[in-house]
Amino acid sequence: MSSSTHSAVVTLTGHLMDTGILARVLDDVLEYGGDYRIDNLDLGRQHQDESRALVEVSASEPELLERILMRVQVHGANAVDPGTATTRPAPSDGVFPEDFYSTTNLETLVRLDREWLRVQRPEMDCGLVVTDGPVVRTVPVSDVRAGDAVVCGAHGVRVELPPQAPRGDEDDFGFMSSSVSSEKPQALLVRQIAERMREVKAAGKRVLWVGGPAVVHTGAAPAMVRLVRAGYVDVLFAGNALATHDIESALFGTSLGVDLAKGSGVPHGHEHHIRAINTIRAAGSIAAAVENGVLTGGVMHALVQAGKPFVLVGSVRDDGPLPDVITDVIDGQRAMRAELPDVGFAIMVATMLHSIATGNILPASVPLVCVDINPATVTKLADRGSAQAMGIVTDIGLFLEQLARELAPE
Repeated sequence: MSSSTHSAVVTLTGHLMDTGILARVLDDVLEYGGDYRIDNLDLGRQHQDESRALVEVSASEPELLERILMRVQVHGANAVDPGTATTRPAPSDGVFPEDFYSTTNLETLVRLDREWLRVQRPEMDCGLVVTDGPVVRTVPVSDVRAGDAVVCGAHGVRVELPPQAPRGDEDDFGFMSSSVSSEKPQALLVRQIAERMREVKAAGKRVLWVGGPAVVHTGAAPAMVRLVRAGYVDVLFAGNALATHDIESALFGTSLGVDLAKGSGVPHGHEHHIRAINTIRAAGSIAAAVENGVLTGGVMHALVQAGKPFVLVGSVRDDGPLPDVITDVIDGQRAMRAELPDVGFAIMVATMLHSIATGNILPASVPLVCVDINPATVTKLADRGSAQAMGIVTDIGLFLEQLARELAPE
């Protein structure tokens, strides 16, 4: 390395070869315009043995080196000599200092003096703000306030990868962690998910669902109602569409104007969804419609009756929307984040945009299953940083019916 370069040594520990982590770290260093030298590589001999690598990372400018160090932390690469964190005041509301530390969704620790402090609620693409205590928490850029003490640079920050199972030693649920494919025994996958849900509930944690309107279009709403009543839906994230078509189905027996019992359109069926919205708007809310007897069935009815929360966040294409729908997306993000404490498992069914949005705010420690007929939904979720996402490519109607048979038999 020439004297004009700036460098730091990072360490990686884990199943580096089986998982491909080391290769991804080296690729990222080069992609960001840096260089590397492997100082030491100690490979485990047995499948259960972890490997350890020491890699010297260099860059022509200190600012570029900081960016590279932040980038490789996504893969669990930490500086051997992390030093202590630097904080600078946010220059104004909604603006981080220019060199702010950009977070991952991994468990993160910050050293201010000699003590390492664990960051509250890890979330990707946020900043780290230090408050009295001291306490370090992730804050999205929209919520930072002028004068907040924001961690800057990669110094004094380290991350922890979730526990890794060595190749061949995965538990039953690890069977799902291979590449996305429809060529897997679905009955086995459903049983694994059901067992994980039972474990999460037994541990006192909550199950988060993220759903799209295909839950209703495929005729799977009754199966999901059974899951709600059995206690396996603790909170639902969705958009205007799922709730609207669920309510349309309860009021008119149709979804998008199609008779769910016959599979054919009905006269004036194209009006049903907007009439359903109007009915709920007249009642004031979904809960009010349940209480006054206007809404007597469906997923939303079951959630209200069970006292389970739901967060509906809208989009520019929405009709209505329903009165419960949050139309400011930043307020919607805040409402979703408020429901994340104690979530121990997340399942996302038939919705790309809401799945990615939820994956973006979940810590990597929360197991995440994505079920969709379109493989691209699962792939995009993983590509956007939710590396813990496991995918099942199948029809959501068949999947939910099978899951309900496992967890809520009639």
